[in-house]
Amino acid sequence: MPHLVNRIEATLQPTDNPYLTGAWTPNFDEYDADDMEVIGTIPADIEGIYVRNTENPVHEPIGRYHPFDGDGMLHMMRFSSGKAEYKNRFIRTKGFEAEAEAGEALWAGFTVHPKKSKQPGCGIGSHMRDSSSTDVLVRNGKILSTFWQCGDGYLLDAESLDTLGIEEWTPVEGLSAHPKLDGNTGELMFFNYGDKAPHMHYGVVGPDNQLKHYVPIELPDTRLPHDMAISPNYSILNDFPMFPIPEALENGYFIPQFDTTKKARFAVIPRYGASEDVMWFEADPTYVLHWTNCWEEGDELVLEGYHQKSPMPAPLANMEPPHSLLYANIDLHSLRPHLHRWRFNLKTGATTEQRVCAEEHVEFGNINPEYYGREHRYVYSAHGEKGWFLFNGLVKHDLKTGTATKVLFGEGRFGSEAPFIPRKGATAEDDGYIVSFVTDMVQDRSECVIFDAQNLEQGPVCQIILPHRISSGTHATWAGAEELAA
Repeated sequence: MPHLVNRIEATLQPTDNPYLTGAWTPNFDEYDADDMEVIGTIPADIEGIYVRNTENPVHEPIGRYHPFDGDGMLHMMRFSSGKAEYKNRFIRTKGFEAEAEAGEALWAGFTVHPKKSKQPGCGIGSHMRDSSSTDVLVRNGKILSTFWQCGDGYLLDAESLDTLGIEEWTPVEGLSAHPKLDGNTGELMFFNYGDKAPHMHYGVVGPDNQLKHYVPIELPDTRLPHDMAISPNYSILNDFPMFPIPEALENGYFIPQFDTTKKARFAVIPRYGASEDVMWFEADPTYVLHWTNCWEEGDELVLEGYHQKSPMPAPLANMEPPHSLLYANIDLHSLRPHLHRWRFNLKTGATTEQRVCAEEHVEFGNINPEYYGREHRYVYSAHGEKGWFLFNGLVKHDLKTGTATKVLFGEGRFGSEAPFIPRKGATAEDDGYIVSFVTDMVQDRSECVIFDAQNLEQGPVCQIILPHRISSGTHATWAGAEELAA
């Protein structure tokens, strides 16, 4: 049964901001729940946790609000023996605790003039609160949460969701969201970026949780990278022609610009390589938020991710200024991403690239985790709601046949990034499940839904009704029982 564990005192005022209302309405209650209503049957052949991070603001923002400014909150569903348990907790970052004590926001968001922040922070301009609200993974039996503008790495208990503190190896420059875990070796690769030279660093944390390697990656100036990729022997970082306009930032606006005259650049570095070992490859100009996989084929390194056709889109037609321009940059229908592959020849230095699926407006992809570092056949993407940073369905890409199966959640239903869960005793790459949290605005509730990955079009095999309607969110992860026991 649902048990209200805690209620956070909020200072948010009534607003018409589209990312503080509707499916993005923040949560202030922290719950434990079991014995929830279940429609269908929870699969008995999965065991582990599904964890999703959410931007969930508590205090009235200082100036303009963007959904990437909110406090981090984790939602977790634990599966075992055909049963499920739910918990949600705020991540008790240093910023969260400081604002709780002050009773107000102390940091401005990334689109607000840095001088409006009341304390120094992190990120471009060193004015943002490290809310640890972007990415989440499980390593050594603990949850690691990170922030896109390079804050600290926060650890949480995978059983209680209690915040345990900051990873001791976090460098002074912080770490970006999307560090990458090599499940075979236990090594964690990460990067950071900023507005001071060399503008990027790359590091490796060993399976013993000690920082083993940390080197500068020199960029021409401030950039806005978001993700990295790894293969068994290499790491890939990027230098896309997307960067903040310094003059605009000085005048109180965080406005990124995309230079179509500059190539996209990729830094390939051996896992423990030095700065001088970086091999730079060039490709057609684009911006990529997220990668799905990377592997080695002979002399080539193959990288797969979501190529944006319109990295600087036109203002949205469904919103008034300034929202129309500000939020176009998080609308998949405006950015027009599709699955794409780049091949880097490590001997000749040549780059070839190609689109690998016709489906557009897809991002936040997942594959069977057992195929990381080697070629895969299937990708499971989130499909965007037009005009919004919301996911209205799933797309299963079959890269062998070049086909895609799209399944929508239904009217007024919006999901999260949806990891693949391998079925116990699986006999095929797509033998498993897809899991997501769904917020249903029609029935005013939220659910955890599980799909059979081989039969998405049949709809969810189960819907677990949560004790409250939760805010829409972004990144998520799955960790099996063996990973939790590490």
